[in-house]
Amino acid sequence: MKANLKKPAARQSGGPRSLARLLALFDVLSAAPDGSSLAELSTLLGSPKSSLRNLLRPLVSEGFLIHDRNTYRLGPSIFRLASSVLHAWYLPRVMRPVMEQLARQTGESVMLSVMDVEKALMIYVDIVNGPHPVRYQIAAGSVRPLFASTAGRVLLAHSDRQWRQHYLLGVDLDVALATPLTKASLRREIEQIQAEGIAWSLDVYMTGLSAVAAPLFGDGGRCVACLNIAGPTDRFRPQLDRLKDRVKTAAAKGSKLIAATEATPGSEGTGRLEWAA
Repeated sequence: MKANLKKPAARQSGGPRSLARLLALFDVLSAAPDGSSLAELSTLLGSPKSSLRNLLRPLVSEGFLIHDRNTYRLGPSIFRLASSVLHAWYLPRVMRPVMEQLARQTGESVMLSVMDVEKALMIYVDIVNGPHPVRYQIAAGSVRPLFASTAGRVLLAHSDRQWRQHYLLGVDLDVALATPLTKASLRREIEQIQAEGIAWSLDVYMTGLSAVAAPLFGDGGRCVACLNIAGPTDRFRPQLDRLKDRVKTAAAKGSKLIAATEATPGSEGTGRLEWAA
């Protein structure tokens, strides 16, 4: 019985140790642009070569590392992950003043979202709740299929054309919406979003919920995120045009901030830029 009691504790401690070793590995390789050998990694990480081989093999197969002869270097997958983390970190800092003012102007909840290309999902990375006691409320970190939400369709409309075509061919519209969606209607809405630069929905995701969304562009004109408001349909319907104007104006100002931040070396995530109303 004593041997059996000890095994779970060993397994529990192995997980954190493996994670710490993995993070240390990326840290070491980030300081070695020309790569490191297995022997060098073993010395720097204080880990046996046999254990490291088991750790390195799946990382190479998934593209997180490149194994060239006897050298290991960081691979494209880790750079994509790092880019996504960087965007999710600095965008809320840059956009928070814009979001807070938009919430005051519209009286509705304001959301900032980005696209996970690998999983074809939209992720809410920051939320400013509206002042009304009856409001739309969702937690940061929540995800939605791209096709299912107004913000997701904005991100989809401004994604890479080839990737978008592949997505539209293979997507399964398996989320039950209040207003039924087909691939044909999804394509039409994407074209409309591209033409008008904004999207809106009344009672589409669920009855009683409406939203207005606009893209946020970074340096070079690429879409990096989406800004949207959401709330009860009975408040949105009579003032839809005004809400669309507010969101478009806020998104334009937010895009200028993001582009300026990205164009300034070392400014990502510093929060040094201030938004002037």
